[in-house]
Amino acid sequence: MSQQPVVIGFDLDMTLLDTRPGIAAAWRALAARTGVPIDADLAVSRLGPPLRQEMAEWFPPERVEEAVGIFRALYVDHAITPAVALPGALESLASVRRVPARIAVITSKLGRLAEVHLAHLGIAVDRVYGDVFQAGKAQVLRDIGAAAYVGDHVADMQAAALAGIPGVGVTTGPCSAEELRAAGAAVVYPDLHPFPAFLQGMISVGRAVSGD
Repeated sequence: MSQQPVVIGFDLDMTLLDTRPGIAAAWRALAARTGVPIDADLAVSRLGPPLRQEMAEWFPPERVEEAVGIFRALYVDHAITPAVALPGALESLASVRRVPARIAVITSKLGRLAEVHLAHLGIAVDRVYGDVFQAGKAQVLRDIGAAAYVGDHVADMQAAALAGIPGVGVTTGPCSAEELRAAGAAVVYPDLHPFPAFLQGMISVGRAVSGD
């Protein structure tokens, strides 16, 4: 029987990419378009949950859907170009390829917008799963048989725990090391630079256990 390929899941915003400057620009454009005052810096300090959750902080319930539509229409023109890979991100993705294993990006962002981000930076992944959060991410992780999930938010670590796999936390996003550990992270790093060594150790142990 052929062995299933190893799959490693990654969050996008503030795990692989620093998207804050561009997303802040998109929030400012939304404020200008709608006339609604928005603290863009505060909004991007809370990246992770679904867009509608943040939108509800600035718009009344009856305007949230309209605002989401406008924001997404503005997104590509404002948010893509300023995004950069976070420290250790490209090296971490390369380490997954060396296993060899597959890379899945699992994000609360719309999949098509995540794909534009990745394409702009020339980052190749095997699959993008968008518009999922916490339990939704856990379901994707189970469905694809992921071996680990890397993220910066407590909901990412909860998703990994629900899926029964190690959660690798990084403090490049809004959550502290203590919060990530409390949410179930197996390990927490200040950025992704230590991830290749973690992955190699995890894969080596897995092969030893399986007899490969």
